Amino acid sequence: MAFSDMFAEWSARRYLTRLTDRVGVFGLAAATAVPALLASIDQHSAAVRDIVAMGVEGSAAVATAVLLAEYARGVLDQARQQGWRLELPGTASGWARADWTTVRLIGVCALASGLDRSTVDS
Repeated sequence: MAFSDMFAEWSARRYLTRLTDRVGVFGLAAATAVPALLASIDQHSAAVRDIVAMGVEGSAAVATAVLLAEYARGVLDQARQQGWRLELPGTASGWARADWTTVRLIGVCALASGLDRSTVDS
């Protein structure tokens, strides 16, 4: 693996770790108490997995962490252009009504949690 590829993967893993620390941890914890949120996260994770695996030309040659990080960045960029801001719900009923972008990002975090994080430095 070329140095640039290793750096891209390392950088992507750091980004995914920060995203997980900011939104994923809270959303995944809330999902244990809110079955509807868990089902929604599962659906979003499956959609992201399909997009990353089949919807990106040449994806087989790129580390999954890089694809997930780039996808999450794209979602965030688009949402922010439309005025979206991250506001984590404080209650179970709030999490049951979490917006599409928040749940999509939690889905990315759920997928990222399955990656080997041994090379990530916080």
